[in-house]
Amino acid sequence: MSAVDRMELMQTFVRIVDSGSLSAAAAHLGTTQPTVSRRLRSLENLLGVELLLRSTHALKLTDDGEQCYGHARRLMEGWAALEEEIKGAGAEPVGRLRVKVPHAFGQDQLVGPLVSYLKRYSQVSVDWILNDRPPDFITENIDCAIHVGPVTGPSHVAVLLAEIPRIVVAAPELVDHTKLTRVGQLADLPWVALSTFYMHEIALQSTDVKSTVRFPVSPRMSSDSLFAIHRAALDGLGAAIVSSWIADDDLKNGRLVNLFPEWQAPSLPVYLVYPYASYYPVRMQKFFEAMRDFMPGLVGVRPRNR
Repeated sequence: MSAVDRMELMQTFVRIVDSGSLSAAAAHLGTTQPTVSRRLRSLENLLGVELLLRSTHALKLTDDGEQCYGHARRLMEGWAALEEEIKGAGAEPVGRLRVKVPHAFGQDQLVGPLVSYLKRYSQVSVDWILNDRPPDFITENIDCAIHVGPVTGPSHVAVLLAEIPRIVVAAPELVDHTKLTRVGQLADLPWVALSTFYMHEIALQSTDVKSTVRFPVSPRMSSDSLFAIHRAALDGLGAAIVSSWIADDDLKNGRLVNLFPEWQAPSLPVYLVYPYASYYPVRMQKFFEAMRDFMPGLVGVRPRNR
């Protein structure tokens, strides 16, 4: 078997693991599932070991498969780096990126930086995947992610880009006849809750970060969509904690009021997250640079604490 054939087998194996199935790997490689299955068997026969445990619902790497995947991925990364260097691709990013972004933030604030990036690099395409769950790079076959909120997985790089302040807002008609003089009186209002970050308890900090107040709430409505919570607050259903960027125009136009501006929910960190690797394609490197450059200037976003 030639070196070219071996490279093809390893590339197929890496794609199977990254995409999570033989059929998905075939689609990414532009071939058929039987061809992918045949290449996998050929690689296993060549190495004399079983690489994947197959079931009707999932694929699982064996211990030998884990070891092979690590070596194969490094080899493919090294080959890609060599190709870019020899072909001079370092000067102009090319190819496709799969990027996972938060649903609301990715539809609104991040589209501008994305469009600027794509206009600047005309040979790059991006799959822009809207989802609020933490990224799973192998299962979802994504290159990198913008994630809002804490990052808990230690197996990838997480670069803090900025922080999103969160404020308490309500429609004017909800509070016009209520004399709010103490922050604790917020507990008496009806509430709508963003279930991703708060549900049955509200925690607020004074802007000088010297005091914290907590109180229970029974939300009239809860949702994992920031857009839905924002809309419900605009319609007067209840008070809500929202990211400051989504309420900026409404506060200026009087459609919402900021209740107790000196009290806010803890800011949410915004991270650029991607797997550890010895090599990153130029298109990824330039995307990383674009996000780092654009993020601090977005509306309602605070530059990261240094």
